Amino acid sequence: MKYIRANKYAWNELRKRIMGPNPLKLLEELCALHPVSPEETVMDLGCGQGVTSVFIVREYGPLVFAADLWIPPTENKKYFDSLGLTSRQIIPLQAEAHALPFADEFFDTVISVDSYQYFGLDPDYLGKHLLPLVKHGGYLLITVPGMKKDLHENLPAEMLRSWRPEDLDTIHDAAYWRRILEKTGEAEIVHLGEMEGNEECWNDWLSCDNEYAVNDRAAMEAGAGKYMNFLAMILRRK
Repeated sequence: MKYIRANKYAWNELRKRIMGPNPLKLLEELCALHPVSPEETVMDLGCGQGVTSVFIVREYGPLVFAADLWIPPTENKKYFDSLGLTSRQIIPLQAEAHALPFADEFFDTVISVDSYQYFGLDPDYLGKHLLPLVKHGGYLLITVPGMKKDLHENLPAEMLRSWRPEDLDTIHDAAYWRRILEKTGEAEIVHLGEMEGNEECWNDWLSCDNEYAVNDRAAMEAGAGKYMNFLAMILRRK
């Protein structure tokens, strides 16, 4: 994939704000599977420092609620203001994934880039906490880091160069995620598969200088990437 939209953004600025493998490329690939329209109301769940929320607004035009637990909304608002985005386009808020402050059926689409794995592995999470906020017929667009095949019974030494076993507890293969998602009968799995941009998105991240990217280099330089992927999950509320 050529990532025509993501590559428009200045990398020197983007690398200061991203918190993992290139989220704009992951997001562009998600939206290629299911586009977002300007008429929609969207939640960017786990938006981090807001770069994915900005991308959604600028590239697709919906109203976006930029929700994150760890990044103060005032900080994200300053970023959005600096780009000339208004509260009619993007609304920052602090929210925990199990206590999202929205009415039922509020959103046309929920998007989550590289964060759903921290709360969505609970089989009850989707049906109890997130899906009710989506309109019937609405969509969830999710990407998570994954494994090509679950290796938790015998984790490769390459992966353990950067990460402890407990750090890898959120990373699973497509079959594992399918079993989790199928427990929520009201969610139709439209697509669940490996993404094209895994290596490219990781390489972008590893070129960053923050401590988390530096920590990840040891595993990836040792070859851990051959066991890993990113998974795209497109769900529809029935």
